Order: sequence, then C-alpha cells, then structure tokens
Amino acid sequence: MIIDEFCYHSKLRYENAGEKFAFAVITLCICVASRSITVACMVLASTGILTVLKGGVPVLRYMRLLTIPLAFLFLSTVAIIFHIKQTPMDLFALPLSDWYITTSRASFVYALQLILTALAAVSCLYFLSLTTPVPDILEVMRKLHCPKLIIELMLLIYRFIFILLNTASAISISQSCRLGNKDYRTSVKSFGMLGSVLMMRAMIRSSQLYIAMETRCYDGTIRVLSESQPPKRHVVAAIITYDAALLVFAVWSTF
Repeated sequence: MIIDEFCYHSKLRYENAGEKFAFAVITLCICVASRSITVACMVLASTGILTVLKGGVPVLRYMRLLTIPLAFLFLSTVAIIFHIKQTPMDLFALPLSDWYITTSRASFVYALQLILTALAAVSCLYFLSLTTPVPDILEVMRKLHCPKLIIELMLLIYRFIFILLNTASAISISQSCRLGNKDYRTSVKSFGMLGSVLMMRAMIRSSQLYIAMETRCYDGTIRVLSESQPPKRHVVAAIITYDAALLVFAVWSTF
C-alpha cells in the first residue's frame, strides 16, 4: 500500500507510461545480462536519482525499501562467499580443527557482483512501480499485444491484494483485542485461524466479484480507463542515449 501511495503522489505520475516502462525494462535487461559491477552501480545511482529527486519519494523510505531484498541477498550469498575446506584460501581463513572456514577473492568479487546486479535490477522495478500506476502498466502491456488473459489476471490479483490485506488487518486487530496473541501458542493458533478465515473470505469475495461483473455485462474483457500522455522527443532521446552508453560500458567490461 505504501508503494501504491507513493506511486499516485509521484511527480512522474503523469509522464508517458511507455517511456518509463521502456527505460526500466531495457535498463534491467542490460544490467542482468552484463553482470558488471560498474554497470550495476550506474543503474543503482541513476534509478535512485530519478525515483528520489524526480519522483519525490523520500530518501529514507527508498533506502528502507532497498533493504528488504538486501537482507535476502546477504543470506543467499553466504554460501557463495564462505567455503569449508582443508586448505585455506587467499582472502580469509578461520581454522576449525583440521578444516578451515575460508574464502577467496574471486568468490568475494562474484558475491559482490551478484548482490549489486540484483539490487540494480530491483531498483529498476522500484522506479517503475513507484512512478507508474498498475493500470498504466497494464495499458502499456496491452499495446504490446500481451495476452488479454494475463492482463486480466494481473488486474484481478492487484485488486485482491488490497481486499485481502484489509480483511487480514481487520481480523488481526480483532484477535489482538481478544488477547489472541498473548503468548506463542495462542499466536500460532490465531494465525492458523486467520489463514482459514481469510481463505473462506477470499472465495466469497471472488464469487461476489464475478456475479457483479456478470450483472454488468462482462464479456471476457475488463475495460479500464487510462490517461495517455504523449511521448516527449527529448525524453525518448535521453533514454536511448543512456541505454546505449550503458550497453557500451557492459560490452567494455567483458573485455
């Protein structure tokens, strides 16, 4: 909900959605394909500046959003950095009986490369999600001839996220008011009851939604009003220039 709130209050809200979509997707593909630390740092800096300075997202909130994937990345790269071997490696070695918890410079650089590449890719998605509403993104996908079934499923899932969050929040508050979380055992039982009730409520809500759509002459297509802004030549030129420079850096870093 915080991301959606920032999105609708963003200074880039009324810019052309196709431009933002193209910038985010092309930049993400170049970053992931290159696996370069230099390219990842450039993408992190550029998307962060656009999201914070141009979009108006608070710096602390943006940094807090980046820490969410960062925690998972650190945990997942521990296995890449550290090794258990009988012979120490060149960067770090902690003796443990006849074995060593050790790592090499190559492993450390590879883990750093993965972390920065993943963070840069996430920052591209944050730029798109923090500046472009979901209906505008779906409109761009429709213009790209994405299958209608996928677009409708995305729209319905997006709608049900907020319904389920509100329902879960109301149930959780009700359980807390009745001391449903006073200890660990009670909390686990309350969580199980919350999940079962939420499942039943979701089935009821989905049935009601389909009945409401049928009464409004639903013919298999969900039509959503969207605001279309004309593309700007200088913005398109800036995107092409930036991604071309990024591609040059990506190719140069491979040699």
